[in-house]
Amino acid sequence: MITLNPQNSGRSGDAAANNGAARNFSLRVASAAVLAPIALVSTYIGGWLFLIFCAIAAAAILWEWTSLVAASRGRHSAGATLLWGAGGLVYAGTTFVSPVLLRRDPVWGLTALFFLFAIVWATDILAYLVGRAVGGPLLWPRLSPNKTWAGAVGGLAGGVAAGSLVAYASGGTNPLMAGVLALILSIVAQAGDLFESAVKRRFGVKDASNLIPGHGGVMDRLDGFLFAATVAVVIGVLRQGVAAPAQGLLVW
Repeated sequence: MITLNPQNSGRSGDAAANNGAARNFSLRVASAAVLAPIALVSTYIGGWLFLIFCAIAAAAILWEWTSLVAASRGRHSAGATLLWGAGGLVYAGTTFVSPVLLRRDPVWGLTALFFLFAIVWATDILAYLVGRAVGGPLLWPRLSPNKTWAGAVGGLAGGVAAGSLVAYASGGTNPLMAGVLALILSIVAQAGDLFESAVKRRFGVKDASNLIPGHGGVMDRLDGFLFAATVAVVIGVLRQGVAAPAQGLLVW
């Protein structure tokens, strides 16, 4: 008769979990190493290349959202399915419209997008690393079983630092306002991440798709950026109008 040692079994389970986490992190790093340069280069060049890049991202998000809705059609009424489908059009549309409106400013557009990239990416990276290193109470257990308060605070610190650095380097943003804007957009980015977690939980899936190794789908990767870019455009439009939202965001 073979008996299991509970202590050894627990250690084996912990080791397997750690190995899985390490593999997932490696995939995330590899995917980011490929995707980040593509995003930066297309943003830097601008023009039709940037429009195509945003259109591809929006199309991928619409496909993922539509797939989620279609897969759950039998569990929801026809009216609810139509509403969710319409929501996907809005969600995907903002992926295209918000960054394009910012980038079209020939003076401030590039800086505005790099400002957003710095905030969202630093928020995401620091939240992941600090959350895993510190642990502690979960931020919203019903929506996400992995996000912690420690990770959220670490993400905010990273987003504010990175965004303020980019804004300061541009030479046109008041340092205090740069920090305030970075804080707001970092919070919004994390809210976008939670929103996407709520959508996936609604449809009973872990990832929107498997398009990006280690990250899941395009929705999983762009949720925070989508929300942050939308709020950034709103701030810019309120201050300088549709013609110059990037200037309205950065010049105070």
